[in-house]
Amino acid sequence: MEVPSVERADEMRVATVPAALDEIRVAPVPVSLGRISVAPVPVAPDRIRVASVPAGHVYVRHCSAAEPDGVTRLTDPRPNGVPNTSRRWWPPVMLDPDWVSAHHQDFDVFHLHFGFEARSPEQLTALVDALRRHGKPLVYTVHELRNPYQPDPATHDAALDVIIPAADRLITLTPGAARTIGARWGRTATVLPHPHVVDLPRLARPRPAARDQFRVGVHAKSLRPDMAVLPVVRVLATTVAELADAELQVNIHRDMADPAAPAHAPELLAELRELVHRGHLTLTIHDCFDDEQLWDYLESLDLSVLPYVFGTHSGWLEACHDLGTAVAAPDCGFYAQQRPCLTYGHTQEGGLDEESLRNVVVRAYEERPAPRATEQHRVRERAELAAAHRALYAGLVR
Repeated sequence: MEVPSVERADEMRVATVPAALDEIRVAPVPVSLGRISVAPVPVAPDRIRVASVPAGHVYVRHCSAAEPDGVTRLTDPRPNGVPNTSRRWWPPVMLDPDWVSAHHQDFDVFHLHFGFEARSPEQLTALVDALRRHGKPLVYTVHELRNPYQPDPATHDAALDVIIPAADRLITLTPGAARTIGARWGRTATVLPHPHVVDLPRLARPRPAARDQFRVGVHAKSLRPDMAVLPVVRVLATTVAELADAELQVNIHRDMADPAAPAHAPELLAELRELVHRGHLTLTIHDCFDDEQLWDYLESLDLSVLPYVFGTHSGWLEACHDLGTAVAAPDCGFYAQQRPCLTYGHTQEGGLDEESLRNVVVRAYEERPAPRATEQHRVRERAELAAAHRALYAGLVR
């Protein structure tokens, strides 16, 4: 199946808001695991057809009702050259204004999530104009205020400057992100939590029996621009060495060790191998995990440390919460508002607060096991998310 795995798919300070905070519509925040309030819809259409960009992403699938609720999402069109058997959705065909003009009778609402990184502001403006021309409302879920794959924030900022003012409704995942949207664009965003990432049968499975060894993991993937791995690993290596029955495992993708690959990182690899030689960590080099391999990996850890220096929200954090793995997240972005996690100081501007990182490792060591999502909560939350989305869509098309 060529739908991107969660590992592929995953992957700031809060500005003062000049407007009153009560202008921000906030459903109960997931940190408290509260219920999502859904405003009543006076007259709801029997069927609402949504062009989700993309429909195949795990976030979109798990914001949809498990049982039919009157909302149907169009299947992602296959990009040119992709085999008929493929479910690959990128680059999204629906972002083409010509696709909108040819298929506007097939959908009632256009809901954008991901996949517009390669689109220029002019191309996004053309998309917005095509939707307006055909009377189709635009909903945008603001997952990222800073794109983790783009080292220069100006590119993503320019895209947001087109999409956010043009959207008929905005959704985001945390109150902090909603406040930033209000401050930067004067727009109100409805706050709805991220749904479960791990499929429910796996989420309901008991976590493997606790080990005597406390394992801390850092996954550098293919070294995205938002990662500063070595400063984090250096601190972890000394901290973990001071704890009884503890070990540090670092994972990287195979392309980081391949001299012919764009992701090749010889300096990082050399220092990691030196730390291995000195007995400070285990280094695992592998191809990108599929979802089941990723779940096995996360369950093998007691603490997953996210080495990010910028970003907004994280599907990786949600997967760890589903599986009962503690997370140490940086204080950039709004990870701490997304799910219960430990927070340490790490930003692009300020660098790494080494003492705070040491403290969260010791705390995770002393307080294990980590809290874990329950199947009951995630099922209820998914139903409430689906109802909230349906209510929002119905308010646009009734």
